[in-house]
Amino acid sequence: MATATRTIGPADAGRRMTWEEYQTTVFQEGHRYELIDGRLVVFPPPSPRHGRTWKWVYHRLNAYSELRPDVINYVIAGSAVFIEERPGDTAPEPDIAAFHNYPLDNEEEIQSWDEVNPILVVEILSPDNAYKDLERNVELYLAVPTIMEYWVFDPRNGLANTTMRVYRRRGRRWQRPIDLGPGDRYTTKLLPGFSLLIDPLA
Repeated sequence: MATATRTIGPADAGRRMTWEEYQTTVFQEGHRYELIDGRLVVFPPPSPRHGRTWKWVYHRLNAYSELRPDVINYVIAGSAVFIEERPGDTAPEPDIAAFHNYPLDNEEEIQSWDEVNPILVVEILSPDNAYKDLERNVELYLAVPTIMEYWVFDPRNGLANTTMRVYRRRGRRWQRPIDLGPGDRYTTKLLPGFSLLIDPLA
């Protein structure tokens, strides 16, 4: 008689796992999970501000991808970015990832996220994850050569006070971060014709 697989949850934070095990694990709902350096990392569910900010950024990027599929042709939440040369399997999961030349015609051939990498990743701060996105992921995403920009949005002081920090790649390092505040507008050569007014309530 087969034994039922135990659901993995917050009590398993720090558990050693491989990427293969992580992909086939049944996780307890209501939390977020990542595999970093071969260990399970667990976070509380996103805050309402996080969700509203996510929706705003995602829709702006997705609309752009429909207009300019030659620049980015796939925008998704829930992907993973596989980082090589770490002490253990490492795959942070950005809030949003945008891909250039994602193989949409052969999508069924993609078996795992370690087969594709984005050109842009986005994270949204919550009170419980500031270190993850402002320090840890700055280093991790730099290790992926295809990622040309890393955006961090901070709505913790209220949606009307949301800020944006941008990391742009220059070779093997990030340029000095660009900080934008409420009402500022962000444009980038990475996304020609794209313009983002920093206002999730707009």
